[in-house]
Amino acid sequence: MPELSRRRALTAAAALATAAGVQTLTAPTASAAGHDHHSPTSFDEVYKGRRIQGRPTSGGAHQHHGGGYAVFVDGVELHVMRNADGSWISVVSHYDPVPTPRAAARAAVDELQGAALLPFPAN
Repeated sequence: MPELSRRRALTAAAALATAAGVQTLTAPTASAAGHDHHSPTSFDEVYKGRRIQGRPTSGGAHQHHGGGYAVFVDGVELHVMRNADGSWISVVSHYDPVPTPRAAARAAVDELQGAALLPFPAN
């Protein structure tokens, strides 16, 4: 049997905590919406001194992950993905699902702590 590494233990713990928290937070919304997978509305704001934007898209390399929605932090695309339960994650805060792309952008700004967002490689 392979040895349990710290990374595997933390990943498993995060997955369990996330699953428990997301189910509690999104269950009423998901049941009320009936698995509503419509794109959220656009946003453009300054959050903690960083410009965050989001808008529906009509194509692109990551449309299948982001559900046809693009998010930007200071003009750099933040790779986002919509989960089956309707929650959103980003490449910056992958283990912390949030209810909207705006919340994903804000969580990324919080996590970056002033650092620049680097472009996510397409391949």
